[in-house]
Amino acid sequence: MIGKAALLEIIAGKNRGLLANEAQKQGIMAAIAQLEDRNPTPRPIEALNLLDGDWRLLYTTSRGILGIDQFPFLKLGQVYQCIRALEGKVYNIAEVSGLPFLEGIVSVVARFRPVSEKRVDVKFERSIIGLQRLVDYQSPGYFIHQLESDRKFAAIDFSIENRDQQGWLDITYLDEDLRIGRGNEGSVFVLTKE
Repeated sequence: MIGKAALLEIIAGKNRGLLANEAQKQGIMAAIAQLEDRNPTPRPIEALNLLDGDWRLLYTTSRGILGIDQFPFLKLGQVYQCIRALEGKVYNIAEVSGLPFLEGIVSVVARFRPVSEKRVDVKFERSIIGLQRLVDYQSPGYFIHQLESDRKFAAIDFSIENRDQQGWLDITYLDEDLRIGRGNEGSVFVLTKE
């Protein structure tokens, strides 16, 4: 049986999945499945104290996230998913680097609604894409505070009203510092609490 420490060891150095070859991806998925079978929180949606907080992405199969790294001159930096459980809000924040002084940020704000003890429906509401220095990005928490003040940013800042921009997420493993989720597009996410 592979445990949490073993999973963290095999995903280390894979740059959130960008550097994993097919054989490594299969091994990682097997390790994830074994850990999910031993989820210490069988009703993760009800464990708001564990769910709430700022989570940093360690590994994913999401083409949407990993695809950011495919653009010329752009490198995917840290990726965060910040959950504000009592408000039913989630903030996805990807830091992007590349040319000097052109560090960027790609962010999506969404609302979530529990539909079972493991699943939430997600409705995307707002997207912000811009340069970190122009949006005064300092940290995920500081950025979220600015977002909640209804500030308009010197960036591409738009509402998402398309019904196609929704999905769901199953939380398949949750403890005090590790979360695994599976999304409606077949993507897997492994995150650690900051």
